[in-house]
Amino acid sequence: MSQSTGLPTDPDVDLHVASQRRELSRTPRAVLGAVALGGALGALARYGLATAWPHLPGGFPWATFATNVSGCLLIGILMVLITEVWSAHRLVRPFLGVGVLGGYTTFSTYTGEVQQLVAAGAARTGLVYLAGTVLAALAAVYAGVSAARLVTRRRRRGRRKEAS
Repeated sequence: MSQSTGLPTDPDVDLHVASQRRELSRTPRAVLGAVALGGALGALARYGLATAWPHLPGGFPWATFATNVSGCLLIGILMVLITEVWSAHRLVRPFLGVGVLGGYTTFSTYTGEVQQLVAAGAARTGLVYLAGTVLAALAAVYAGVSAARLVTRRRRRGRRKEAS
């Protein structure tokens, strides 16, 4: 259960069901360790932001909104860097992408907060938050990908000119 919302953290996974546990037996321990360590760091960062920027019941949850949007921006940048620019170590994506940024972003809290807003009589705020988060998160991924490609393209051109 999430302490902030009282809702299940991941209601679609039940480790008591053998078929849902099989993934763990096929995943190398180094990858699981990278994801776990990264997830702990990302969750600590999210917790710090949520603690520093609390919201009142019925108020717009700015900390979660900022967390999810900034995390999506960083995911866009990271994916360009590790798929188009660098030859990344095999644990970089599990550590940073799945672990740190997966632990940092919190779309489960976001959905719980939408429910809380509606229950508190702030349905309009809930609807704005619901749609605004999705739109801003998608725009942030696009912006991150575009910015990373623009910056890395300029640097690669500069290196080619120096080499010639």
